[in-house]
Amino acid sequence: MFNTNIMLFVNKIYPGMYLYRAYGPYSLPKSVADCVHVIGDLVLLPYIRHDPKISINKEKSIFGRGAWENDCDLPSCTGLVTPGVLKKRYHISEKNPVKGNSMAVAEFQGQYFDHRDIGKFSSACHVNVTVEKETGGDEEKAGMESLLDIEYIKAVAPEIPLNVVYSGQYSLLAWVRGISNQPKPDWVHSVSYGNDENQQISSAYVFAVNVQLMKAGTRGLSILFASGDQGVCGREGCGFIMRRYRPDFPAASPYVTAVGGTDFSTNDIGEEKVWSCTGGGFSNHFPIPEFQKQAVENYKKSASLPRAHLWNATGRGYPDISALGGTKTPYCVVVHGLGVGIAGTSASCPVAAGIFAKLNGIRLSKGKSPLGWLNPFIYQHADAFQDVTIGSNGCSPFVKGFEAISGWDPSSGVGTPDFDKLASIVAALS
Repeated sequence: MFNTNIMLFVNKIYPGMYLYRAYGPYSLPKSVADCVHVIGDLVLLPYIRHDPKISINKEKSIFGRGAWENDCDLPSCTGLVTPGVLKKRYHISEKNPVKGNSMAVAEFQGQYFDHRDIGKFSSACHVNVTVEKETGGDEEKAGMESLLDIEYIKAVAPEIPLNVVYSGQYSLLAWVRGISNQPKPDWVHSVSYGNDENQQISSAYVFAVNVQLMKAGTRGLSILFASGDQGVCGREGCGFIMRRYRPDFPAASPYVTAVGGTDFSTNDIGEEKVWSCTGGGFSNHFPIPEFQKQAVENYKKSASLPRAHLWNATGRGYPDISALGGTKTPYCVVVHGLGVGIAGTSASCPVAAGIFAKLNGIRLSKGKSPLGWLNPFIYQHADAFQDVTIGSNGCSPFVKGFEAISGWDPSSGVGTPDFDKLASIVAALS
């Protein structure tokens, strides 16, 4: 079909990661070429996702700087974000299980989980963390990313069944088509993976994935992506001569809800500030969507903006919302039987996803449809989020990031969730 040679590529550092790719040019027969929009996952090798940031200070201690009481029976969780911290800050209340509700996390590239770790986290932190379904298989190996996702989406929403969707190959196109084609799809999906827009196979690939994300929204699926952990410069960096900010994908897609990261402003539970390395900015592929036009316009009028040549003033802005994820007080995660501190928007995303899964439960309990594509709802009800007005996301003293201001901004979105306020709004929706 492709008139090329297909070869098996194995990662030298992670031998368990392998995939097939074309070795040389490819082509399509004339009889079908005009009917094909894009060919995904045939060329280029994906960026290998490394584990989230681990906080270790000069004394090799994993203790965080939080002044709150440790609600987990693990001394190593002292000063770190725990389930109790999240419940207090985001006003998360317990809910009863609702028939038909569900949520999922996506894992790739050897990120398995160990049931013994989630069992220890459950008992130590007094939450019910269980995996009800596994799609794609699992091995009893402790992956930091997967354990962070699982332990904290369930810490927020223990009453909701969780599906861990795994694939050894990192393919956004294959993943989104897979979840959309399920006869009974999971309603909320948390994904802590992504690359720069420029690191994708092609612009055609970006647009093809975006169409699939849009279709998933029409089925009632809510898809949340982490906004990235490298500030405005992304994984590629801003460059030295032709400097330019590097937006993230899929976070910059208008059909996903991008989740940024915050830190507490002080050492106690309270007001938050932008984590300096949270991803955020403006897409180079997608225009400003209707649901955020006013918010973006307000930001441009009010903020001290970076130089115009660095970013696309006509692009879709992200993130949409934020949650705790910075390195000041990382999350306490049980990995290999030990409590360690892990930070990044990989922590923020499953927390936000768990909150929206609980909101779905409110609607489903009344016989209503799930929330589905979240962004129009979020911008219509921005007052239900806790505004973040401190900090910026340059991730370096030499880079001017986007500053946080009152209202939406491309470093914290509309702010962090207030579950009680959101629950009242959702309960009143038709």
